[in-house]
Amino acid sequence: MKNFIETLRNIWRIKELREKILLTLGLLLVYRVGSNVPLPGIDIASLEGLKDQAAGGLMGLLDAFTGGAFSNASILGLGIMPYISASIVIQLLGLAVPAIQKLQKDGESGRTKLTQMTRYLTIAICAAQAPAYIANLGMQNVGYTLPQNLFWVLSIATLIAGTIFAMWLGERITDKGIGNGISLLIMVGIIANLPQAFMQELVAKVEQDSGGWVVFILEMAAIYLVIMFAIALTQAVRKVPLQYAKRTAAGGAVAGRPLGRDYLPLRVNAAGVMPIIFAQAIMFIPISVASFNQSESMSWVRNFFGDIQGVWYNLTFALLIILFTYFYTAIQVNTNNIADDLKRNGGFVPGVKPGRSTAEYLDEILSRITLPGAFLLAVLAILPAIAMMTGMTQQWAQFYGGTSLLIIVGVVLDTLMQIESYLLNRHYDGLMKTGRLKGRSTANAI
Repeated sequence: MKNFIETLRNIWRIKELREKILLTLGLLLVYRVGSNVPLPGIDIASLEGLKDQAAGGLMGLLDAFTGGAFSNASILGLGIMPYISASIVIQLLGLAVPAIQKLQKDGESGRTKLTQMTRYLTIAICAAQAPAYIANLGMQNVGYTLPQNLFWVLSIATLIAGTIFAMWLGERITDKGIGNGISLLIMVGIIANLPQAFMQELVAKVEQDSGGWVVFILEMAAIYLVIMFAIALTQAVRKVPLQYAKRTAAGGAVAGRPLGRDYLPLRVNAAGVMPIIFAQAIMFIPISVASFNQSESMSWVRNFFGDIQGVWYNLTFALLIILFTYFYTAIQVNTNNIADDLKRNGGFVPGVKPGRSTAEYLDEILSRITLPGAFLLAVLAILPAIAMMTGMTQQWAQFYGGTSLLIIVGVVLDTLMQIESYLLNRHYDGLMKTGRLKGRSTANAI
């Protein structure tokens, strides 16, 4: 405890780090306040139907990511998800569109243009989602006090502006604050549901005589182990040894190898949380279609995809996660580019020829470590369903794995890694005495 307090003092002594943390906390507070500001003209007393809709399924996932803004009919009701969708689309287009591939290789200027394209695409996605959101309010019997046409125009404009504002907050946090801003906004939205879920579970176990304090303490121990498992999966790497050729500088002196590690870290879970998000989106499509068709022929679809605790549902979910893990890893880790970069810098894998042979060698290693990583990710994704089978409430069970836990763990590790780098650069001890934090790459940040 003494070392922890001393670390906090060291953080506070560094003026630049202190200002970044305070700015980040301030902008996150603004985001949370905005999540509770309703759309103009909304009848707050009529939101029960919307809250019931957000209790589970795809809408529940959106509500969790927006920190309750979706079910509150807030000005930030769409949250930051349109920006995430636009980023994924741009990334996928990079596989097929040569112009985008060129921008991805153009360094800072290319990234600036891609960021601008992502912003425009975000506005386009918001323009499509905002009317759907307003139409859904009517389907859930949410009332409003303004004339219908005026309400639609104001609400659509407000929702689009709200997402743009959230995007701006995230970019400001990334540029001026600490951590990845977009990821922090999502994490804060998820954590906002944690106190309520905790109290519901506590009341259910203690006051409703569903096991008492003993079962509740066992649940706390279980969630601790699950968090440790998620951290291990996030940080696990396969270290590929590297060597660098010596280079002779002017005057005959030998120049040292380029700065960097003497090994190449290939992540066991290079895809991050994206396979779970893709798989969830696929699983929600059939039930969403079946909800508009109440015929008897679609009943099996509603039964199969509506039972998130079912064996076949979770087996299908796990298989989709494994497939998407391989797919997104192939997108995220380009072994040909890695091999070319090593060759240009005089680096090579001992016993492997530079160039194509190195790319094939790295690709083989990546294929081998991705398989256990995909299986472990699938296990982590279905843990919330297993937790619900044991009698936990749905809100509390979602923190036992899945998208929520992986995002929280990844963002916290990434933020702590940045804080530790500031401490070490100022000759202070890091956050951990036993080793250095290995946060995820910002490329994997959500």
